[in-house]
Amino acid sequence: MASAGMQILAFVLALLGVFGATVATLLPNWKVSADVGSNIITAISQMQGLWMDCTWYSTGMFSCTLKYSVLSLPAYLQTARTTMVLSCVLAALGLCLASLGLKCTRWGGGRRAKGRTAVASGVCFVLAGVLCLIPASWFTNEVITSFLDSSVPESSKFEPGGAVYVAFVSAGFLFAGGSIFCTSCPGKRDGPPELIFSSPDKLQQQQQLRQEQLHPDQPQTHPEQLHTEQLHHDPLHQDQQYAGPLQPPAPDSRAGYSLQDYV
Repeated sequence: MASAGMQILAFVLALLGVFGATVATLLPNWKVSADVGSNIITAISQMQGLWMDCTWYSTGMFSCTLKYSVLSLPAYLQTARTTMVLSCVLAALGLCLASLGLKCTRWGGGRRAKGRTAVASGVCFVLAGVLCLIPASWFTNEVITSFLDSSVPESSKFEPGGAVYVAFVSAGFLFAGGSIFCTSCPGKRDGPPELIFSSPDKLQQQQQLRQEQLHPDQPQTHPEQLHTEQLHHDPLHQDQQYAGPLQPPAPDSRAGYSLQDYV
């Protein structure tokens, strides 16, 4: 089971992953124009992202155009949009659950409840990392395939931009944080502390409550009354009830009779 320090480290890693995934989703430089052939002397730099296409001129002018039509986009770009948004939503949900499952906090319930909440947050972080890794890998594959295609003109060739690398690093942070949180599952030996370090009176009360739950029709018996009844039924204690430690036991009534009384 992960310690409190490891959980704090996992929370920080997951927080960095959420921040990186959000920034990568909004950045416009998922792919940038490659400086090959005639593009080396061109004073224009083009960048394409998930939501907009931007152009950087040598004079310092910067202009962006939003991608309004979703159906006109290629399949990998539509998938990248959907998966990155879902990754950010799942990661934000994981942060909310992780804040409840941390051992250093007082809210979130008992030990078992905190352990289950931490495991749920870890699952959210792992799924968010997978959803962040898929578009980054697919986008990179499409860019490299188009760059190596000889039929594509040099002016239309692009390279992976900084947003893709941010997405890869964010996916790694989310994986690391989610893996640590998933080890917070409470084991079978982690029982409630009141059962291990409890007084005999509490144990008798807990046993009585269990008997009442299992047999609700039987009349309730106080533990002291039950102990007294056991002493009354015990033949070894019957003589001790009437004879003290310094007092001789009562004589047997059959000891004064002889065989002549019946002849």
